[in-house]
Order: sequence, then structure tokens, then C-alpha cells
Amino acid sequence: MSCRKRCKREIFKFAQYLFRLITGSLNNDSVEDELELSAVRHRPEGLEQLEAQTRFSRKELQILYRGFKNECPSGIVNEETFKEIYAQFFPQGDATTYAHFLFNAFDTDHNGSVSFEDFVMGLSILLRGTVQEKLNWAFNLYDINKDGFITKEEMLDIMKAIYDMMGKCTYPVLREEAPRQHVEVFFQKMDKNKDGVVTIDEFIDCCQNDENIMRSMHLFENVL
Repeated sequence: MSCRKRCKREIFKFAQYLFRLITGSLNNDSVEDELELSAVRHRPEGLEQLEAQTRFSRKELQILYRGFKNECPSGIVNEETFKEIYAQFFPQGDATTYAHFLFNAFDTDHNGSVSFEDFVMGLSILLRGTVQEKLNWAFNLYDINKDGFITKEEMLDIMKAIYDMMGKCTYPVLREEAPRQHVEVFFQKMDKNKDGVVTIDEFIDCCQNDENIMRSMHLFENVL
């Protein structure tokens, strides 16, 4: 088996561990079974440091690191692999574009790869962060060009990507214009000064004070 195939296999196993961790289906026995860590060329920061920087326990960090260990010595995930993983979880749709945007949000230093540190820091925010932290992270996702503002076009790109990924699993089947209509509703509520862009303060204030928008945010959270 080629190194590339082994890498994909191990990272897919990582995604399975992640899903089990999120859903709470890891039991004590399986946790203990996954604690063994093998040597790799790229080691993440010390687990003690990551434990202090995130809201994961040492055992959880060890489990999450499992998918980055033996067969992928670089210890990083590139965008192609990230897209392939998402494609396997959403076979009914096209996850390519959403995976691209999500990858860029995790790739905080914009070097074209996601390290274990990058991933676990983002995951800690999304799963166990405060509302403020989660909304900051979501703003960064929607702010595609990272200029500190969300335009209607950027939000539309994200919404289209989410709908494309969900594919035929939505019921009733969404109309083609649904993403644009969704974005129009968002912008009417968020862009308070009507200047055509949404700032992070507008985004957070509107989300925190609108139950419907907070519920809509779950569309993003539930696809991770």
C-alpha cells in the first residue's frame, strides 16, 4: 500500500474516532485501547501544553492524535485529503467547496496544511468554546478573504457550499434560489448600518440576540 493510501486510511480512521468522541460513543475500554502513541517525525506540541490551551483532556487529545500517527509521518493534513474525507461522510452531495472553506478556517497560518495543533485548537472552540468564541470562529469561516468583513457574496458562497454538501438528504428538496433567500434574510438582520458588509460586532450582536439565526448556526455546527 502506498504512503498516500495509508495516510488517507489513517486520517479516515481519525475522522471515525472524532465522530465517536463527539457523539459520546467512546467507552472507557475503547479509550484505554487507543492510548498507545507511536513515534512520528512531526510531534505536536506537548500534550500538557495542548491540554492547557484547549478544553480537551489528555486522554481525548491522545485519541484525537491517533489518526495523525504512524502512516502519515509528516503529521499534517493537506487540502486534498481533507476534501476526500468530507466526501466520504457526505456521499449524497458535493462537499468539495465547503471542505475548501473549512480547511482554510482551520489552516490559521495559511501554509496549505493543517497540523494536529491547528485542528485540535479549532475543534476545541467548536465543540466546547463559549458562544462568543464559536461566533468568532464562524465569522472567520464566512470572511473568505479575511479582510474583517463579510460580504453578501461571501455568505452566499458558504451557504451554497453547505446546501451542495447536504445534497438530496434535505427534505423537502430545497429550491435552487434557497441559499440566496437565506442570505438575504441574514443580511437584512445583520447589516444594521446598511453599508453592504457585516462587521464582526454586527455579526455577533445579531446572532446572540436572534433565536432564529442562532438556530441557523447549528446548520454549520452539525456538519462538522
